[in-house]
Amino acid sequence: MTPLNVLVTGASGFVGEALVMHLLVGRRFCPVAAARGPTRLQGLCRVMPFDLTRAEVLPAFEGVQVVVHAAARVHVMREAAADALAEFRDVNVQGTLKLARQAAHSGVKRFIFISSIKVNGESTSAGKAFRADDLPSPMEPYGISKYEAEEALIKLGRETGMEIVVIRPPLVYGPGVKANFMSMLGWLRKGIPLPLGGLRNQRSLVSIGNLISLIVACIDHPAAANQVFLVSDGEDLSTSQLLSRLSRTFGKRARLLPVPEWLLKLAASMFGMQAVAQRLCGSLQVDIDKNRELLGWLPPVSVDRAMRQTVNHFLDTSAQ
Repeated sequence: MTPLNVLVTGASGFVGEALVMHLLVGRRFCPVAAARGPTRLQGLCRVMPFDLTRAEVLPAFEGVQVVVHAAARVHVMREAAADALAEFRDVNVQGTLKLARQAAHSGVKRFIFISSIKVNGESTSAGKAFRADDLPSPMEPYGISKYEAEEALIKLGRETGMEIVVIRPPLVYGPGVKANFMSMLGWLRKGIPLPLGGLRNQRSLVSIGNLISLIVACIDHPAAANQVFLVSDGEDLSTSQLLSRLSRTFGKRARLLPVPEWLLKLAASMFGMQAVAQRLCGSLQVDIDKNRELLGWLPPVSVDRAMRQTVNHFLDTSAQ
């Protein structure tokens, strides 16, 4: 069987690089990496320059049947741009649309867009998880830009016949994770006391292995065409449970102080860190039943296994 040519944007990033590495195994796919900066994929597959912020730097689509678009201007906790929404729109909406138009013009059959659960909203109430067919309710610039990109892609798909698949992940973790999750691993390794022992929220996360598994399923599954999917590990955890289980993976006992949630939120508001408090204290759950019903997909990687992989990689790289 002839391998399917799959172009992956954002191939120097956490998700894009992991996806290309996965696609290189076996003979089903022939990945093409599109990256803005240096990547470890050089020499392993065809690598092309690509920059969402520059319309003239578009990859070549010759022979490509599927595009997985993982490149984006990403969400940060402390946004520095004066007009953040305009910045996000310029990259995540206009840049994405330029890429997709060229892909459709070149005969690409399917365009998979890695969006964000922030399109659904910032939080869920107890026992009421987000579903893929819920009315979107993005609350901040990043989520708004991702939703507008989804809408523009769906419209383009109707006009051109190119199949559009949207995947909205929550927080992604796994070997090589950066930013706040890596900082948290450092705190747990050092045994630093954290005032998070009193939290009883519920949050869905997704390991990089499970996200990659769903993306691969969507590359050529007929039922994935023109659908929106949410994704998670299938097991929701409170912030306290997450920290405790990660600490056990380090072989330690988490030092979690039972500070009341209201006090944490008060302290956060005093320092202008409401968004951080929302992530730590609030619930955000997703329903992935649609994935099982439509694609026959279930998360192949357990939470405990994903945590072991993440911690082991963190320890290995820290020792270097």
